[in-house]
Amino acid sequence: MGSVQFDFTGTTVLVTGGSKGIGRGIAEAFGAAGAHVAVNYRTDADGAAEVCAAIEATGGTALAVQADVADPVAVGGLFEAVDRDLGPLDILVNNAGQSGPAKPLHEVSPEEWQDLLAANLDGAFYCAAEAARRMLNRGHRGRIINITSVHEEACNVRGGGPYNSSKAALRNLTRTMALELAPQGITVNAVAPGMILTPMNGRALEDPAYRAEAEAQIPARRAGVPEDIAGMVLYLASDLGSYCTGASYYVDGGWMLTRPQV
Repeated sequence: MGSVQFDFTGTTVLVTGGSKGIGRGIAEAFGAAGAHVAVNYRTDADGAAEVCAAIEATGGTALAVQADVADPVAVGGLFEAVDRDLGPLDILVNNAGQSGPAKPLHEVSPEEWQDLLAANLDGAFYCAAEAARRMLNRGHRGRIINITSVHEEACNVRGGGPYNSSKAALRNLTRTMALELAPQGITVNAVAPGMILTPMNGRALEDPAYRAEAEAQIPARRAGVPEDIAGMVLYLASDLGSYCTGASYYVDGGWMLTRPQV
């Protein structure tokens, strides 16, 4: 089976939470395809530097930019740095997020709730709104891609209430912005990963028995890797995906087919 070769030469991409895991996979894939890549991070400066070095080693251009995307002032500075050092933004990938407390909702403190929503929803909103304003001011077509989760829909894991709620909200943020921005040529989509082998899924990396049990429940019979998510993101960001907007694309090895519809 032949492979599609994406070419993003001359485009500027911002990947939030790009220092590790899925974000790293996406950033490096864009770099390999010729894009100028801004790798946003909050605390992992070493990881962001490694991603930039990997991109530059293949001849790409990369910039590490520290910012807490849950802070709207910091987001403004992030976009100004991208404009100044890489050029006007063409593609935003909202990947930054966290898993949150694993406890029943009624035991979640207000502080834990707010922290999770700030990381997973507020940050995506601030970045998407900033990207949209800048694209519209330039009269420029663009792409906004939000990384959600199969748990934007599936609520089968006890103790995942804050995370599930944040990803479901991000799904509807995606759909609403897609409707509003489509006439101006800006597409907005969500990519919903299933079980992906990243540091956030540490148990699957460290516990072979757990991983085998989980993979047995996936029709494809394997866990995903960041490259699986990156492939869908690059497709949606490319000209091939120009007629796709307002949808969630599950990249889960068929796992959602095993869930009851809600």
